[in-house]
Amino acid sequence: MYLKDKVIEALKSVYDPELNINVVDLGLIYKVEVTDEYDVEVTMTLTTPGCPLHDSITRGVRYSVEGIEATRNVEVNLVWEPAWSPEKMTAEGLRLLGR
Repeated sequence: MYLKDKVIEALKSVYDPELNINVVDLGLIYKVEVTDEYDVEVTMTLTTPGCPLHDSITRGVRYSVEGIEATRNVEVNLVWEPAWSPEKMTAEGLRLLGR
């Protein structure tokens, strides 16, 4: 399994505590980049800019990726554009939300 695939699998262990859906299926992860030196950069958003769980979720993302043996440095970039919407959710995320 490639490191990028491992990162995405690890991110599935991080849940939005209010919705109880992981950040991948919720559509919060916009991009995962892995360099040849095994540095990882995750670009993500949250459901709302004023999300009170901002620190908790981004910390969970960082810790889940740092837990992968091959990773060297992990950077989490929080962006607000494009804004999150339910259309960004996976089919599994929508199913879990009851849609």
